[in-house]
Amino acid sequence: MAEGASPVDRCDVLTIERPDPCALVLFGATGDLTRRKLMPALYSLAVQKLLPDRFAIVAFARQDTDDAGFRAEIQNALRTHAPSLPLAGEQWDGFAKRLHYLRSDLDDPRGYAALKALLEGLDRKEDLRGNRLFYLATPPNYFGDIAQRLGSSGLVCPDGPGHCWSRLVVEKPFGYDLKSARALNATIREAFHEDQVYRIDHYLGKETVQNILVMRFANRLFELLWSHLYIDSVQITVAETLGMEGRGAYFDKSGILRDVIQNHALQLLTLTAMEPPVSLRADAVRDEKVKVLRSLRAFDPAAIALDVVRGQYVAGDIDGKPVQAYSEEEGVSADTHTETFAALRFWVDNWRWAGVPFYVRAGKRLPTHLTEIVLQLKEVPDVLYARMECMDMHPNRLVIRVQPHEAVEIWMSAKRPGQAMRVQPVRMHFDYAESFGKAIPSAYEHLLLNAMVGDTSLFARHDEVETAWELVDPVLRAWHADSRPPDPYFAGAWGPAPEHCLPCDNSRRWWNPDEVEAD
Repeated sequence: MAEGASPVDRCDVLTIERPDPCALVLFGATGDLTRRKLMPALYSLAVQKLLPDRFAIVAFARQDTDDAGFRAEIQNALRTHAPSLPLAGEQWDGFAKRLHYLRSDLDDPRGYAALKALLEGLDRKEDLRGNRLFYLATPPNYFGDIAQRLGSSGLVCPDGPGHCWSRLVVEKPFGYDLKSARALNATIREAFHEDQVYRIDHYLGKETVQNILVMRFANRLFELLWSHLYIDSVQITVAETLGMEGRGAYFDKSGILRDVIQNHALQLLTLTAMEPPVSLRADAVRDEKVKVLRSLRAFDPAAIALDVVRGQYVAGDIDGKPVQAYSEEEGVSADTHTETFAALRFWVDNWRWAGVPFYVRAGKRLPTHLTEIVLQLKEVPDVLYARMECMDMHPNRLVIRVQPHEAVEIWMSAKRPGQAMRVQPVRMHFDYAESFGKAIPSAYEHLLLNAMVGDTSLFARHDEVETAWELVDPVLRAWHADSRPPDPYFAGAWGPAPEHCLPCDNSRRWWNPDEVEAD
């Protein structure tokens, strides 16, 4: 601790306390997101005794069931998606009695009146103090309408000292383009203040993503290198082996640029490129992220093709199994031009990153499930070992693996054992789960807990969302005006042919994991 540090400096840490008593209302509670992610996260928090002692979960959905039926459905879902958690005995019984079900259409005013009555009854019975967390796990076309109905039904408490609190968690996608995102923000603000709105991006709840700031600002070793002086380029990859998995109709109207890059990938870029915040408080962190987005060079509509690649997978194979083409997926138009792969070159026009390209790519039906950030350092001078043709010289790289196995790797050059002088790349590897000896909490555990305690640092602010849309809108418009189909790539390949895929020279190329291991 530096001499003269204030008490605020010493205490300014992100410590999650146990939340206040509250009710969590899940809209669209019988959907896939609730079964696979939300309920496993909530039950895990309950098992860890991180939920409030007085807590209720109210499911609001159209399915014809009741409290007992919903509890049985959730128990079955947990057997599949959280098999390591205890599903019988005191822990399950204590959690199950917190679950309540209200059957209603999402646009039925009578349902909101019934919800108000149910919540008021739970307040009296459980002493929940009127605190409510509303979670919109619904199709995005319902977001604005639900927010307005909550407000007009008297379900939103003023958020401030001496009052109960109400918070709204909104899943992605937040808008379809810049115009719709602005309209949705305006609609939500009619019922909720900005500091009551939690726009969720589950990537921000991942341990490795949160640790990007710790790596940079708690380790001089890395932050000294973190600029155009030493970094040659940055790569961000969000790769999936999956195809549509029943989401074809939705995805065909969206595409990978809207579905992944506008939110997930740009979040990773801002955390990688941002300046040190003045504190760890939510708005201090988010201010710096927005500054990065505003520093990104706008795409020139006349030269989109120089910095952007779009692709669509055709039939191929993954792990030796045949895979059909995207155009043959259920719900997809046969003559579709929707991109399932996109790669973009961004330039951050500020002092730290001047001249450093940020390559971002995301795709479906790629060879492996992977999200990672690769910082490639500048090459060593063309002297000594670098001048010798027999040496296998590669630029140093720092790899931050976000999923599926959270890890950090440093690729460096070392002498190969033996009498001859041979240099080759070697990997120094840090694995989160192995190093800390404990399971890594799911992203939704972090995010739900943060929303309940009122910490917005892991959620997107309105200007952050709108600025991200401002960046990708010109690309979407250019593609819409272009009658040519996306470049094809075989399912199981790393996107379109290398000559169409940024970057394409010897010193800057995509560091694909399967190829790196073979180097």
